[in-house]
Amino acid sequence: MSLSPLQWTDTHAALLGVNIDHVATVRNARGGVYPDPVALAQVAVEAGADIITFHLREDRRHIRDDDVVRLKEHIKAPLNFEAAVTDEMVALIERTRPEHVCLVPERRQEITTEGGLDVRGQLARVKDACGRLAAAGSRVSLFIGADRDQIDAAAEAGAPCVELHTGALANAWWAQDDAAVQAELDRLVRGLRHAGSLGLRTHAGHGLALSDTGPALPWLPPAARTSSAALVAALPEVLELHIGHALIGHALMVGLRQAIGDFKAEIVRSRRP
Repeated sequence: MSLSPLQWTDTHAALLGVNIDHVATVRNARGGVYPDPVALAQVAVEAGADIITFHLREDRRHIRDDDVVRLKEHIKAPLNFEAAVTDEMVALIERTRPEHVCLVPERRQEITTEGGLDVRGQLARVKDACGRLAAAGSRVSLFIGADRDQIDAAAEAGAPCVELHTGALANAWWAQDDAAVQAELDRLVRGLRHAGSLGLRTHAGHGLALSDTGPALPWLPPAARTSSAALVAALPEVLELHIGHALIGHALMVGLRQAIGDFKAEIVRSRRP
């Protein structure tokens, strides 16, 4: 049973960042202006999203520059601008001045972000970007794997936050590989705790889903398994969860407002005794 909107508020629960990239993907499949990711972002905020996340890729495959302008103009919730560490993107973010920025790796041929940012390998560049974006008034997060050296490098770069990549955990969960899920969960916990020991704010995301993602998956009855979203949301070190693909996919079956309500409820339930 879903919780009511009033029950979604829990000061101990992770914040939910809703990624709207996939709305833009549907729009761009036909061209034109519909469905409008900005309009859907507003619905998401009204439905309880704490943060609106979007990724402006270098090839503009989904979110476009005019979307960014309109999001800044019309969406009152905090915006989380995901972007590669390039001169073009850093300059664009400096002009946009979103509340939050998440610097991510980006390869032109990839379907989705495949791994964490190599901060150690480009420390000077990332440090410069962190300084410039902080000066523009944006809180900077680095999207990295739960790797001790990369977490150390994030702290050295001056980022106040890290978002740890949960893709391997999510993939293991879909494959019903319980041993791999536990191994990835343990790795994530170690990474979160190490980041916290360095004074970093800790977030997580990528690929997380509910256990009742769809009737086409009979091997996933709602009560049979803990969802990958709940596994991560239950960790007290996780202060924000950023979810896109599974949430928008769930919304195709139940509607966006209900989908956000379902994910918010899962996050709240995961921290309750």
